[in-house]
Amino acid sequence: MSLNERFQSILAFLKSPSADELKIALASLNIKLEDLLPHLQPADGKPYYRKLLYQNDEVELLVMNWSDIECAPHDHGNSKGWIQVLNGDSENTVFEVREDVPIELFAEVKSQGSFFFAPKKGVHKMKSAGRENLVTLHLYSPPITGMRVYDLEKCAACVVSEDCGAWWPEEQRQKVREIQLK
Repeated sequence: MSLNERFQSILAFLKSPSADELKIALASLNIKLEDLLPHLQPADGKPYYRKLLYQNDEVELLVMNWSDIECAPHDHGNSKGWIQVLNGDSENTVFEVREDVPIELFAEVKSQGSFFFAPKKGVHKMKSAGRENLVTLHLYSPPITGMRVYDLEKCAACVVSEDCGAWWPEEQRQKVREIQLK
């Protein structure tokens, strides 16, 4: 069965999936790093290169190939999802938003084979935490819109377009709305 057939056979039937249903679906895809090697590219000065593998009205599946640059603190808009570490180690830092400003709560390292949850409106940041190349697989529902990226030095946030990752947008068209924090 091809990758696309596998995605279709498992993901096409999800309807407003719960967090548990998303995790079960992601795990049941049984994706290995070797399956995704043709989809990986260098991050070219960004925290990661991302490739959309599957999307419908209910879910989106992405693979991310990480550089040595940390991504910005961000949420996933109105989406929730699971992240699976396919290769390497990921340091995931979780924030609590107080009066619109993210405050770091804790960081934890997740190793190859680990899954971790990204709740709706939850703010986190990630980076590679080891010598091996970090590759992660992400399943979100619904597909991400309205992602908010934070620049804590500027005390600002920006709602970014769907083609922007978890970094401050370089192109004006990727800035849906810029917000000055208090």
